[in-house]
Amino acid sequence: MEENNGGLVWGPLVRGVLVKRYQRFLADVRLGNRRLVTAHCPNTGSMLSCSEPGRPVYLSPHNNPSRRLRYTWEMIEMPGSLVGVNTRTPNLLVKTAAGAGKIPALSGYDLIKSEVTAGDSRLDLVLEGADRRPCFVEIKNCTLVEEGTAFFPDAVTQRGRKHLANLAGLAENGRRAVIFFLIQRIDARLFRPADHIDPEYGRALRRAVRTGVEVMVYDVNISLKGIDIRRAVDYDL
Repeated sequence: MEENNGGLVWGPLVRGVLVKRYQRFLADVRLGNRRLVTAHCPNTGSMLSCSEPGRPVYLSPHNNPSRRLRYTWEMIEMPGSLVGVNTRTPNLLVKTAAGAGKIPALSGYDLIKSEVTAGDSRLDLVLEGADRRPCFVEIKNCTLVEEGTAFFPDAVTQRGRKHLANLAGLAENGRRAVIFFLIQRIDARLFRPADHIDPEYGRALRRAVRTGVEVMVYDVNISLKGIDIRRAVDYDL
Protein backbone atom coordinates (compact mmCIF):
# COMPACT_ATOMS: atom_id res chain seq x y z
CA MET A 1 0.00 0.00 0.00
CA GLU A 2 1.37 3.41 -1.02
CA GLU A 3 0.37 7.01 -0.30
CA ASN A 4 -0.92 9.08 -3.21
CA ASN A 5 -2.33 12.64 -3.03
CA GLY A 6 -3.72 12.13 0.45
CA GLY A 7 -5.10 8.67 -0.31
CA LEU A 8 -3.78 5.12 -0.42
CA VAL A 9 -3.14 2.89 -3.42
CA TRP A 10 -3.44 -0.87 -3.06
CA GLY A 11 -0.66 -3.09 -4.24
CA PRO A 12 -1.57 -6.18 -6.28
CA LEU A 13 -4.80 -7.82 -5.10
CA VAL A 14 -5.92 -11.43 -5.43
CA ARG A 15 -9.64 -12.17 -5.75
CA GLY A 16 -11.23 -15.12 -4.01
CA VAL A 17 -14.41 -16.29 -2.31
CA LEU A 18 -14.69 -16.36 1.48
CA VAL A 19 -15.18 -19.85 2.87
CA LYS A 20 -15.12 -18.92 6.57
CA ARG A 21 -13.57 -16.58 9.10
CA TYR A 22 -12.51 -18.15 12.39
CA GLN A 23 -10.38 -17.61 15.50
CA ARG A 24 -10.74 -13.87 14.77
CA PHE A 25 -7.47 -13.60 12.84
CA LEU A 26 -7.89 -16.35 10.22
CA ALA A 27 -9.98 -16.66 7.06
CA ASP A 28 -10.15 -19.50 4.56
CA VAL A 29 -10.52 -18.25 0.99
CA ARG A 30 -11.03 -20.15 -2.26
CA LEU A 31 -8.97 -18.53 -5.02
CA GLY A 32 -9.93 -18.42 -8.69
CA ASN A 33 -7.82 -21.48 -9.41
CA ARG A 34 -9.88 -23.35 -6.76
CA ARG A 35 -6.90 -23.46 -4.38
CA LEU A 36 -7.88 -22.97 -0.73
CA VAL A 37 -5.64 -20.59 1.22
CA THR A 38 -5.68 -19.29 4.79
CA ALA A 39 -5.35 -15.50 5.01
CA HIS A 40 -4.61 -13.22 7.93
CA CYS A 41 -7.73 -11.33 9.04
CA PRO A 42 -6.52 -7.99 10.47
CA ASN A 43 -9.72 -7.21 12.36
CA THR A 44 -10.49 -8.00 16.00
CA GLY A 45 -14.19 -7.05 15.79
CA SER A 46 -17.09 -9.34 15.12
CA MET A 47 -17.24 -8.17 11.47
CA LEU A 48 -21.00 -8.39 11.76
CA SER A 49 -22.63 -8.38 8.30
CA CYS A 50 -19.30 -8.30 6.41
CA SER A 51 -17.91 -11.80 6.88
CA GLU A 52 -20.56 -13.88 5.11
CA PRO A 53 -19.27 -17.07 3.46
CA GLY A 54 -19.64 -17.02 -0.31
CA ARG A 55 -18.85 -13.33 -0.73
CA PRO A 56 -16.05 -12.19 -3.05
CA VAL A 57 -13.01 -10.97 -1.11
CA TYR A 58 -9.71 -9.36 -2.05
CA LEU A 59 -6.37 -10.31 -0.55
CA SER A 60 -2.97 -8.65 -0.63
CA PRO A 61 -0.12 -11.13 -1.24
CA HIS A 62 3.20 -10.96 0.57
CA ASN A 63 6.49 -12.56 -0.37
CA ASN A 64 8.21 -12.18 3.00
CA PRO A 65 9.46 -15.70 3.87
CA SER A 66 9.22 -14.93 7.59
CA ARG A 67 5.44 -14.52 7.39
CA ARG A 68 3.40 -17.54 8.39
CA LEU A 69 0.49 -16.51 6.15
CA ARG A 70 1.16 -15.21 2.65
CA TYR A 71 -2.14 -13.32 2.26
CA THR A 72 -3.89 -10.51 4.14
CA TRP A 73 -7.63 -9.97 3.78
CA GLU A 74 -8.24 -6.35 2.70
CA MET A 75 -11.82 -6.07 1.36
CA ILE A 76 -15.11 -7.90 0.95
CA GLU A 77 -17.66 -7.23 -1.78
CA MET A 78 -21.09 -6.53 -0.28
CA PRO A 79 -24.28 -5.74 -2.27
CA GLY A 80 -24.02 -1.97 -1.71
CA SER A 81 -20.28 -1.45 -1.53
CA LEU A 82 -16.82 -2.82 -1.28
CA VAL A 83 -15.96 -2.86 2.44
CA GLY A 84 -12.48 -2.44 3.86
CA VAL A 85 -11.94 -4.88 6.72
CA ASN A 86 -8.29 -4.16 7.56
CA THR A 87 -8.31 -2.09 10.76
CA ARG A 88 -4.81 -0.78 10.05
CA THR A 89 -6.02 1.05 6.94
CA PRO A 90 -8.06 3.77 8.74
CA ASN A 91 -5.08 4.91 10.84
CA LEU A 92 -2.83 5.24 7.83
CA LEU A 93 -5.52 6.84 5.67
CA VAL A 94 -6.57 9.45 8.26
CA LYS A 95 -2.95 10.35 8.94
CA THR A 96 -2.22 10.68 5.22
CA ALA A 97 -5.39 12.64 4.48
CA ALA A 98 -4.91 14.99 7.43
CA GLY A 99 -1.36 15.71 6.35
CA ALA A 100 -2.62 16.51 2.83
CA GLY A 101 -5.31 18.89 4.12
CA LYS A 102 -8.22 16.65 3.09
CA ILE A 103 -9.82 16.79 6.53
CA PRO A 104 -10.41 20.52 7.14
CA ALA A 105 -10.90 20.25 10.91
CA LEU A 106 -7.51 18.52 11.20
CA SER A 107 -5.56 20.79 8.86
CA GLY A 108 -2.94 23.39 9.72
CA TYR A 109 -0.71 21.25 11.92
CA ASP A 110 3.03 20.92 11.33
CA LEU A 111 3.58 17.40 12.66
CA ILE A 112 1.51 14.23 12.98
CA LYS A 113 2.71 11.40 15.24
CA SER A 114 1.29 7.89 15.45
CA GLU A 115 0.70 5.68 18.49
CA VAL A 116 0.99 8.24 21.28
CA THR A 117 0.68 7.38 24.97
CA ALA A 118 -2.09 9.31 26.70
CA GLY A 119 -3.13 8.40 30.23
CA ASP A 120 -3.03 4.63 30.63
CA SER A 121 -3.50 3.73 26.96
CA ARG A 122 -2.27 4.63 23.49
CA LEU A 123 -4.14 6.84 21.07
CA ASP A 124 -3.73 6.65 17.31
CA LEU A 125 -2.52 10.17 16.46
CA VAL A 126 -1.42 13.46 17.91
CA LEU A 127 -1.23 16.55 15.70
CA GLU A 128 1.10 19.34 16.77
CA GLY A 129 1.71 22.90 15.59
CA ALA A 130 3.82 25.77 16.85
CA ASP A 131 0.85 28.04 17.53
CA ARG A 132 -1.83 25.40 18.23
CA ARG A 133 -2.64 23.15 21.15
CA PRO A 134 -1.98 19.45 20.45
CA CYS A 135 -4.88 17.46 19.02
CA PHE A 136 -5.25 13.85 20.13
CA VAL A 137 -7.17 11.56 17.76
CA GLU A 138 -8.48 8.04 18.27
CA ILE A 139 -9.62 6.37 15.02
CA LYS A 140 -12.27 3.68 14.81
CA ASN A 141 -12.92 1.42 11.84
CA CYS A 142 -16.64 1.23 11.05
CA THR A 143 -17.88 -1.52 8.73
CA LEU A 144 -21.41 -2.24 10.02
CA VAL A 145 -24.15 -0.55 7.95
CA GLU A 146 -27.85 -1.32 8.30
CA GLU A 147 -30.40 0.39 6.02
CA GLY A 148 -28.06 3.29 5.33
CA THR A 149 -26.97 3.83 8.94
CA ALA A 150 -23.43 3.05 10.02
CA PHE A 151 -22.94 1.73 13.54
CA PHE A 152 -19.99 1.36 15.88
CA PRO A 153 -19.05 -0.88 17.61
CA ASP A 154 -20.03 -4.22 16.06
CA ALA A 155 -19.30 -6.03 19.36
CA VAL A 156 -18.95 -5.09 23.02
CA THR A 157 -15.69 -3.17 23.46
CA GLN A 158 -14.22 -2.36 26.84
CA ARG A 159 -11.08 -1.11 25.09
CA GLY A 160 -13.16 1.36 23.09
CA ARG A 161 -14.72 2.75 26.28
CA LYS A 162 -11.25 3.13 27.78
CA HIS A 163 -10.17 5.21 24.80
CA LEU A 164 -13.21 7.45 25.25
CA ALA A 165 -12.39 7.93 28.94
CA ASN A 166 -8.83 8.95 28.05
CA LEU A 167 -10.07 11.40 25.42
CA ALA A 168 -12.52 12.85 27.94
CA GLY A 169 -9.72 13.31 30.45
CA LEU A 170 -7.65 15.17 27.86
CA ALA A 171 -10.58 17.42 26.95
CA GLU A 172 -11.26 18.23 30.59
CA ASN A 173 -7.62 19.32 30.90
CA GLY A 174 -7.90 21.73 28.00
CA ARG A 175 -6.47 19.51 25.27
CA ARG A 176 -8.16 19.04 21.93
CA ALA A 177 -9.49 15.46 21.68
CA VAL A 178 -11.20 13.80 18.72
CA ILE A 179 -12.94 10.47 18.23
CA PHE A 180 -12.82 9.77 14.48
CA PHE A 181 -15.10 7.13 12.94
CA LEU A 182 -13.98 6.06 9.46
CA ILE A 183 -16.68 4.19 7.54
CA GLN A 184 -14.75 1.91 5.17
CA ARG A 185 -17.60 1.72 2.64
CA ILE A 186 -19.74 4.07 0.54
CA ASP A 187 -23.35 3.17 1.41
CA ALA A 188 -23.91 5.00 4.73
CA ARG A 189 -25.95 8.20 5.03
CA LEU A 190 -25.86 8.53 8.83
CA PHE A 191 -23.78 7.34 11.79
CA ARG A 192 -25.04 6.28 15.21
CA PRO A 193 -23.41 4.55 18.17
CA ALA A 194 -24.52 0.91 18.27
CA ASP A 195 -26.61 1.09 21.44
CA HIS A 196 -28.33 -2.16 20.43
CA ILE A 197 -24.94 -3.95 20.56
CA ASP A 198 -23.00 -2.13 23.29
CA PRO A 199 -25.18 0.40 25.16
CA GLU A 200 -22.32 1.19 27.54
CA TYR A 201 -20.22 2.42 24.62
CA GLY A 202 -23.02 4.71 23.49
CA ARG A 203 -23.34 6.17 26.97
CA ALA A 204 -19.56 6.61 27.21
CA LEU A 205 -19.49 8.39 23.85
CA ARG A 206 -22.19 10.84 24.88
CA ARG A 207 -20.43 11.51 28.19
CA ALA A 208 -17.17 12.15 26.34
CA VAL A 209 -18.87 14.62 24.01
CA ARG A 210 -20.25 16.52 26.99
CA THR A 211 -16.69 16.99 28.30
CA GLY A 212 -15.61 18.50 24.98
CA VAL A 213 -14.49 15.52 22.89
CA GLU A 214 -15.14 16.19 19.19
CA VAL A 215 -16.81 13.60 16.95
CA MET A 216 -15.78 13.29 13.31
CA VAL A 217 -17.32 10.81 10.90
CA TYR A 218 -16.11 10.32 7.33
CA ASP A 219 -16.68 7.73 4.66
CA VAL A 220 -14.38 6.77 1.80
CA ASN A 221 -14.05 6.26 -1.90
CA ILE A 222 -13.02 2.62 -2.12
CA SER A 223 -12.20 0.63 -5.23
CA LEU A 224 -9.86 -2.09 -6.41
CA LYS A 225 -7.31 0.64 -7.14
CA GLY A 226 -7.24 2.38 -3.76
CA ILE A 227 -9.02 4.18 -0.96
CA ASP A 228 -9.31 7.83 0.02
CA ILE A 229 -11.41 10.15 2.15
CA ARG A 230 -14.73 11.03 0.51
CA ARG A 231 -16.98 13.19 2.71
CA ALA A 232 -18.13 13.98 6.22
CA VAL A 233 -21.16 11.91 7.28
CA ASP A 234 -23.90 13.24 9.55
CA TYR A 235 -24.19 11.62 12.97
CA ASP A 236 -26.91 11.25 15.57
CA LEU A 237 -25.83 10.55 19.14
